[in-house]
Amino acid sequence: MGESGSRQPAATGRLARMSAEPARPEPPMVGSQREQLTGFLDFHRATVVWKCGGLTDEQARRSLVPSELTTIAGLLGHLTFVEEYWFSIVLAGKPDRWREAFAEDPDAEFRRAMRTPIARLLAEYEQECRRSREILAGLDFDKVVTFRGDRAVSVHWVVAHMVEETARHAGHLDLLRELTDGLVGE
Repeated sequence: MGESGSRQPAATGRLARMSAEPARPEPPMVGSQREQLTGFLDFHRATVVWKCGGLTDEQARRSLVPSELTTIAGLLGHLTFVEEYWFSIVLAGKPDRWREAFAEDPDAEFRRAMRTPIARLLAEYEQECRRSREILAGLDFDKVVTFRGDRAVSVHWVVAHMVEETARHAGHLDLLRELTDGLVGE
Protein backbone atom coordinates (compact mmCIF):
# COMPACT_ATOMS: atom_id res chain seq x y z
CA MET A 1 0.00 0.00 0.00
CA GLY A 2 1.21 3.49 -0.75
CA GLU A 3 1.09 6.40 1.71
CA SER A 4 -2.47 7.27 0.68
CA GLY A 5 -3.57 3.66 1.20
CA SER A 6 -3.77 2.96 -2.52
CA ARG A 7 -2.36 -0.26 -3.85
CA GLN A 8 0.71 -0.07 -6.07
CA PRO A 9 0.24 -3.06 -8.40
CA ALA A 10 3.66 -3.03 -10.05
CA ALA A 11 6.98 -1.28 -9.61
CA THR A 12 6.54 0.60 -12.89
CA GLY A 13 3.08 1.85 -11.92
CA ARG A 14 1.59 -0.25 -14.71
CA LEU A 15 -0.10 -3.60 -14.30
CA ALA A 16 1.93 -6.60 -15.33
CA ARG A 17 0.38 -9.04 -17.78
CA MET A 18 0.04 -12.70 -16.87
CA SER A 19 3.43 -14.24 -17.50
CA ALA A 20 2.38 -16.97 -19.91
CA GLU A 21 -0.48 -17.38 -22.31
CA PRO A 22 -2.88 -19.96 -21.02
CA ALA A 23 -3.66 -23.16 -22.85
CA ARG A 24 -7.37 -22.43 -23.23
CA PRO A 25 -9.47 -24.13 -25.88
CA GLU A 26 -11.40 -21.63 -27.99
CA PRO A 27 -15.14 -22.38 -28.02
CA PRO A 28 -16.39 -23.12 -31.53
CA MET A 29 -18.27 -20.26 -33.18
CA VAL A 30 -20.20 -22.75 -35.29
CA GLY A 31 -21.45 -26.07 -34.00
CA SER A 32 -24.16 -27.78 -32.03
CA GLN A 33 -25.42 -26.43 -28.72
CA ARG A 34 -23.49 -29.19 -27.00
CA GLU A 35 -20.23 -28.33 -28.78
CA GLN A 36 -20.61 -24.63 -28.08
CA LEU A 37 -21.69 -24.89 -24.43
CA THR A 38 -19.07 -27.48 -23.52
CA GLY A 39 -16.54 -25.38 -25.44
CA PHE A 40 -17.35 -22.33 -23.33
CA LEU A 41 -17.29 -24.42 -20.16
CA ASP A 42 -13.84 -25.80 -20.97
CA PHE A 43 -12.60 -22.30 -21.86
CA HIS A 44 -13.72 -20.97 -18.47
CA ARG A 45 -12.34 -24.01 -16.63
CA ALA A 46 -8.96 -23.37 -18.24
CA THR A 47 -9.22 -19.69 -17.25
CA VAL A 48 -9.76 -20.75 -13.62
CA VAL A 49 -6.63 -22.91 -13.73
CA TRP A 50 -4.66 -20.08 -15.34
CA LYS A 51 -5.76 -17.50 -12.76
CA CYS A 52 -4.88 -19.83 -9.87
CA GLY A 53 -1.52 -21.00 -11.20
CA GLY A 54 1.87 -19.91 -9.93
CA LEU A 55 0.70 -18.73 -6.52
CA THR A 56 1.99 -19.62 -3.08
CA ASP A 57 -0.36 -21.10 -0.50
CA GLU A 58 -0.26 -17.80 1.38
CA GLN A 59 -1.22 -15.82 -1.72
CA ALA A 60 -4.05 -18.22 -2.56
CA ARG A 61 -5.47 -17.91 0.98
CA ARG A 62 -5.09 -14.16 1.26
CA SER A 63 -8.33 -12.37 2.09
CA LEU A 64 -8.63 -9.26 -0.09
CA VAL A 65 -12.34 -8.50 0.21
CA PRO A 66 -14.65 -8.19 3.23
CA SER A 67 -15.84 -11.80 2.89
CA GLU A 68 -12.95 -13.68 4.49
CA LEU A 69 -13.68 -16.88 2.57
CA THR A 70 -13.72 -15.21 -0.85
CA THR A 71 -10.12 -16.05 -1.63
CA ILE A 72 -8.47 -17.68 -4.60
CA ALA A 73 -8.22 -20.93 -2.64
CA GLY A 74 -11.81 -20.65 -1.41
CA LEU A 75 -13.22 -20.07 -4.89
CA LEU A 76 -11.18 -22.95 -6.30
CA GLY A 77 -12.53 -25.24 -3.57
CA HIS A 78 -16.06 -24.06 -4.31
CA LEU A 79 -15.68 -24.62 -8.05
CA THR A 80 -14.36 -28.13 -7.43
CA PHE A 81 -17.39 -28.84 -5.27
CA VAL A 82 -19.91 -27.53 -7.83
CA GLU A 83 -18.32 -29.67 -10.56
CA GLU A 84 -18.76 -32.72 -8.32
CA TYR A 85 -22.24 -31.72 -7.23
CA TRP A 86 -23.82 -31.04 -10.63
CA PHE A 87 -22.13 -33.75 -12.66
CA SER A 88 -21.34 -36.62 -10.26
CA ILE A 89 -24.14 -36.22 -7.72
CA VAL A 90 -27.03 -34.72 -9.69
CA LEU A 91 -26.44 -36.16 -13.17
CA ALA A 92 -24.63 -39.43 -12.35
CA GLY A 93 -26.51 -40.15 -9.12
CA LYS A 94 -23.42 -40.75 -6.96
CA PRO A 95 -23.62 -40.28 -3.18
CA ASP A 96 -23.19 -36.76 -1.81
CA ARG A 97 -20.05 -36.98 0.31
CA TRP A 98 -20.48 -33.32 1.32
CA ARG A 99 -23.97 -33.65 2.86
CA GLU A 100 -22.82 -33.99 6.49
CA ALA A 101 -20.16 -31.29 6.17
CA PHE A 102 -22.72 -28.82 4.80
CA ALA A 103 -25.19 -29.69 7.56
CA GLU A 104 -22.55 -28.46 10.02
CA ASP A 105 -21.13 -25.61 7.93
CA PRO A 106 -22.74 -24.15 4.78
CA ASP A 107 -19.27 -22.87 3.74
CA ALA A 108 -17.49 -26.21 4.22
CA GLU A 109 -15.90 -26.29 0.76
CA PHE A 110 -14.43 -22.80 1.24
CA ARG A 111 -13.06 -23.63 4.70
CA ARG A 112 -11.54 -26.93 3.56
CA ALA A 113 -9.82 -25.10 0.70
CA MET A 114 -8.25 -22.65 3.15
CA ARG A 115 -6.40 -25.60 4.74
CA THR A 116 -5.37 -27.28 1.48
CA PRO A 117 -2.22 -26.48 -0.54
CA ILE A 118 -2.97 -24.62 -3.76
CA ALA A 119 -1.19 -27.28 -5.86
CA ARG A 120 -3.52 -29.93 -4.44
CA LEU A 121 -6.58 -27.71 -4.98
CA LEU A 122 -5.61 -27.24 -8.63
CA ALA A 123 -5.04 -30.98 -9.11
CA GLU A 124 -8.41 -31.78 -7.50
CA TYR A 125 -10.18 -29.20 -9.67
CA GLU A 126 -8.63 -30.53 -12.87
CA GLN A 127 -9.46 -34.12 -11.85
CA GLU A 128 -13.07 -33.18 -11.10
CA CYS A 129 -13.37 -31.39 -14.45
CA ARG A 130 -12.08 -34.54 -16.22
CA ARG A 131 -14.64 -36.63 -14.31
CA SER A 132 -17.39 -34.17 -15.28
CA ARG A 133 -16.41 -34.41 -18.96
CA GLU A 134 -16.52 -38.21 -18.79
CA ILE A 135 -19.98 -38.18 -17.20
CA LEU A 136 -21.26 -35.64 -19.70
CA ALA A 137 -19.92 -37.60 -22.66
CA GLY A 138 -22.34 -40.42 -21.88
CA LEU A 139 -25.44 -38.24 -21.51
CA ASP A 140 -27.89 -36.81 -24.01
CA PHE A 141 -28.36 -33.05 -23.58
CA ASP A 142 -32.13 -33.54 -23.42
CA LYS A 143 -31.96 -36.15 -20.64
CA VAL A 144 -33.92 -35.10 -17.55
CA VAL A 145 -33.07 -36.32 -14.04
CA THR A 146 -34.88 -36.00 -10.74
CA PHE A 147 -33.52 -33.14 -8.69
CA ARG A 148 -33.96 -32.79 -4.94
CA GLY A 149 -36.77 -35.29 -4.82
CA ASP A 150 -39.65 -33.47 -6.49
CA ARG A 151 -38.05 -31.40 -9.24
CA ALA A 152 -36.44 -32.17 -12.57
CA VAL A 153 -33.39 -30.77 -14.33
CA SER A 154 -32.01 -31.39 -17.81
CA VAL A 155 -28.39 -32.06 -18.72
CA HIS A 156 -28.57 -28.99 -20.98
CA TRP A 157 -29.59 -26.79 -18.02
CA VAL A 158 -26.75 -28.15 -15.86
CA VAL A 159 -24.17 -27.36 -18.54
CA ALA A 160 -25.58 -23.86 -19.13
CA HIS A 161 -25.57 -23.26 -15.36
CA MET A 162 -21.97 -24.47 -15.06
CA VAL A 163 -20.87 -22.11 -17.84
CA GLU A 164 -22.43 -19.25 -15.85
CA GLU A 165 -21.08 -20.44 -12.49
CA THR A 166 -17.54 -21.00 -13.76
CA ALA A 167 -17.42 -17.74 -15.76
CA ARG A 168 -18.70 -15.69 -12.81
CA HIS A 169 -16.07 -17.10 -10.47
CA ALA A 170 -13.35 -16.80 -13.13
CA GLY A 171 -14.14 -13.07 -13.08
CA HIS A 172 -13.79 -13.03 -9.31
CA LEU A 173 -10.47 -14.87 -9.64
CA ASP A 174 -9.29 -12.34 -12.21
CA LEU A 175 -9.85 -9.51 -9.74
CA LEU A 176 -8.34 -11.40 -6.80
CA ARG A 177 -5.27 -12.29 -8.87
CA GLU A 178 -4.78 -8.65 -9.82
CA LEU A 179 -5.08 -7.64 -6.17
CA THR A 180 -2.66 -10.41 -5.16
CA ASP A 181 0.27 -9.73 -7.42
CA GLY A 182 -0.82 -7.17 -10.00
CA LEU A 183 -1.04 -9.68 -12.83
CA VAL A 184 -3.84 -9.17 -15.30
CA GLY A 185 -4.83 -10.93 -18.48
CA GLU A 186 -7.83 -11.67 -20.59
